[in-house]
Formats: sequence, structure tokens, C-alpha cells
Amino acid sequence: MSARQAALPAAAATIAPATQADPVGKGFVEFADVEKSYDGRTFAVTRMNLTVARGEFLTLLGPSGSGKTTTLNMLAGFERPTHGTITLEGQPVDRLPPYQRNIGMVFQNYALFPHMTVEENVGFPLSVREVGKADIASRVASALDMVRLRQFGDRRPTQLSGGQQQRVALARALVFKPSLVLMDEPLGALDKKLREHMQLEIKQIHTMLGVTIVYVTHDQSEALTMSDRVAVFNNGGIVQLGSPDDLYNAPQSSFVASFIGENNTLEGVVDRVSGAECRVRLNGGGELTALAIGVAQGAPCHVAIRPERLTLTPTAAGGNALPATVDGRIYLGDHLRLLARLASDQVLTVKVGPESTMANGETVTVSCASNDCRAFPADAGSGGAIPKQGKTK
Repeated sequence: MSARQAALPAAAATIAPATQADPVGKGFVEFADVEKSYDGRTFAVTRMNLTVARGEFLTLLGPSGSGKTTTLNMLAGFERPTHGTITLEGQPVDRLPPYQRNIGMVFQNYALFPHMTVEENVGFPLSVREVGKADIASRVASALDMVRLRQFGDRRPTQLSGGQQQRVALARALVFKPSLVLMDEPLGALDKKLREHMQLEIKQIHTMLGVTIVYVTHDQSEALTMSDRVAVFNNGGIVQLGSPDDLYNAPQSSFVASFIGENNTLEGVVDRVSGAECRVRLNGGGELTALAIGVAQGAPCHVAIRPERLTLTPTAAGGNALPATVDGRIYLGDHLRLLARLASDQVLTVKVGPESTMANGETVTVSCASNDCRAFPADAGSGGAIPKQGKTK
């Protein structure tokens, strides 16, 4: 065990919130029919029903304008819902001010006080709660040990790197033993390498403390790396909620398939549906058998296929097989991405091993198993707020 791993449990024991069983049939956090409108005509969040379990790491993921940040702000108390109820540990909080909710908050821009030292910043939530000075000193020291910044306690935020400032913000959010921690794109201002490092830091602290975290991001790789579950937002609501594995391998809409990870999309028309599968006539020629996800015979559809699920062979291999020409090679160290141009002129991305010798201009066959293809109804799937349907509440 490393020194870092050995130090974390001791700090965690000092600042961890008390753990209690949730009331029978209740979630730790619950949104019940929550909606938010700023003008009474369009809704930034509509028909929100969501339950968060105690100790869960839940990520709200979606494009700009999808409603994820508005949802977080309503939970934090920065916005009030237009309709519906939000409960925390079984108690309604949608009309409580933020300071009465016992919630820790970590922002993208850190929100540290520049005139205070690191220790004073971390101790600020305790001082406003009128905690004794000796207790503040002890808990601040434990929190800084947890994020490995004890030696920087007397520095100002401007004397720290971006990653160090974000760790200070995390320590400040945890030091007063909140029942819930909210994080609003906290790693968005960091470079790629530091962002990936901080993802592991936050996840390890979550595991050590068992604290409940609701995390907002538009970065799908971040969501897959850190979360127990991910709520994918679009058009002001949740379009799919599940584990990272469920979202990646079993998306329930073309939007989720394209938003989570890399994806190839082929357009076509459903020729027939047989049980769980359907046969699709592709626009521009060719046919595929795919899993049928809510499609109807004769209707237009989108067929989604992950790049790593496609294979390239010199000759036809039967099943789902489409003739193509190698149109490009992208070297990425541990793998290659080959661009395969179909007869319809559409280009598919195929992930293969770095040892592949297929060259530009080579005639190949692109193939895949039917259960690696998912056919969805064709739809626009745009983001942003949507008009409220039904009667005005």
C-alpha cells in the first residue's frame, strides 16, 4: 500500500459524514415531477423524476442547454422549481435556502477567496457554522491531508496550480461533513492530463468517504470513468439512466448511442421486423440485420455500430457484410483507425490493432455481428429547452 493510500482512510475517518439507512422505499435524494421554466412558456427542465441512492456517484451528462446544470442548481438551492418537489433524506428542500441544506459545492472556477490562505478557505464553512477554533484546526488539517495539500496551508490560492486549487475547493466542500456534495463541471478548466488525474483523485475520495456525489459534465469520457450511474440529458429531461456499461453497450436511442463514445451511424429503412431483430435496407445500397429498438416495418431508421465492433477482411465473410475501400489510416499508438468508404460514399471508422497492414485504396469487406448493430427510429434529437405540453400548472 502506498503512503498516499494509507493516509486517505485516516483523513476519511475524521471527516466522513454519518451513514444511515435510507427510509424504506425512499431515495437519499428524490426529484418528483420537477419542472423549471424561466419565462412560463419554455421549460429548461420538464417532468423530472429521479432518485439518487445514499453513497452513490451520479453524473448528469448532456450537451449545453440540456437541463443538467439547471437540475443541479435546483438541488443546490440556487434555483427554485416551477413545479414539483425535491427531497433530501426524506425532507422537502425545494423551498429551503442553500445554506440550510447541508450541501457541499465544487464549482468549475474554484470560487476560492483570494485574500484568504488555503487553511482559511477550507475552514470558512466551519467558521460560519460557529465551530470552535481547535476543532476547525483539526478538521482543516485532516481535510488538507486527504487532498495532499497540508504543506500549502499558508499559501494564497494564486500561489497554487489549477489542480491544487481544485483540491482546495474539494477539501472545503467536504470539511463540514455535508450530507451531499454537488460538483458543477469542476475539471473543465484543467488540461487533459491533469483532468484525468483529478478524475481518479475524486473517485478515490468518494470511495474512501462513501459520500453521495452528484456531478455535472458534458464530457462523456469523464462520466464513464467516474460514475456509478449516469443520467443522460437532452431536451430538458433524462433520456436514459444507467451504469456506464449499460449506456455504452445498450443505448436506448440514437442520441445516446452518438453522444456516449464513438459511433458509426448508417441510415436506412426497416424492411421487416422479426422478434428482437430487424432487417434494414441501407440508403445507397446494402442490407444489415440489427437489434430492433422501437422501430417499425417500413419506417426510416438509424443503425448504430461501435468502431471496435466492425471488422475488415479481404473477402466477404457472410452475415452483415458490406464492400468498401480503405480510405485512410490514423495511427494512435495502441490501435489504428481505418476509414472504410462504402459504395454509398459514406465513410465508416473501424478500430483495429496497430499491426494491421491494410493500405489506402485496398478493397475490403466491412462486417459485424447483428447483435452489435442497433436500429433506432430516425428522429431529430436536438437539444435545448422544449415547450411545455398540456395544461399550465
